[in-house]
Amino acid sequence: MNSIGDEVKDWVISILVAVVLAFLIRQFVVELYIVDGPSMRPTLQSQERLVVNKFLYSFRAPQRNEIIVFQYPMDKSRDFIKRVIATPGDTIEIKDHKVYVNDQMLTEDYILEPTLSEYPKATVPPNTLFVMGDNRNNSEDSRFADVGFVPYSLIKGKACLVFWPLGQFKTLP
Repeated sequence: MNSIGDEVKDWVISILVAVVLAFLIRQFVVELYIVDGPSMRPTLQSQERLVVNKFLYSFRAPQRNEIIVFQYPMDKSRDFIKRVIATPGDTIEIKDHKVYVNDQMLTEDYILEPTLSEYPKATVPPNTLFVMGDNRNNSEDSRFADVGFVPYSLIKGKACLVFWPLGQFKTLP
C-alpha cells in the first residue's frame, strides 16, 4: 500500500511533466493567437483565434500564399499576421491596382478590394519575404518602410487554422 507521501510525490511529478510538455509544445510546435484588427479581412476577422504551426519552417521555407505570423520589425514585442506574396528571388510590383510577381499578375480572390497603392518593381532579397494583408487598403505590410521585406528570423510560424468562434472554424492555406 502506498503512503500519502508517495501519492503526493506521484501527483507532483505528473503535474511537473505536464507543465514541461505544455511549455515545450508552446515554445517549439504550436501557439495560439488572436487576430487583432482588420488587415486580413475578409480571410480573417478581428478576435478570431488561430493555431500557428511554429515547427513547419524548421524543415522548409515559407511559400507564396501562406499566412504567417511574424514579429513587427520596429517593435518585436508586437506580432503581425499577413499573407506571403513573394519569396526570395521573386520580383514584386504593384501597378494599376494589380499585384505582379515575376511579371505575372496574381489572381487574388481572397482580397477585400483592389490595391490602391503602387509599388515599384523590386526583387525580394535572400532569406526575406514580401507580405501583404488581404485588406490591402487597410494593412501595414511590406509596402511600408517600417515593415519592408520580412526576414526569416522574425517569422514565428504559419497560421494553420481558425478554431474560434466555432462557426468560423476553417483551415488556412
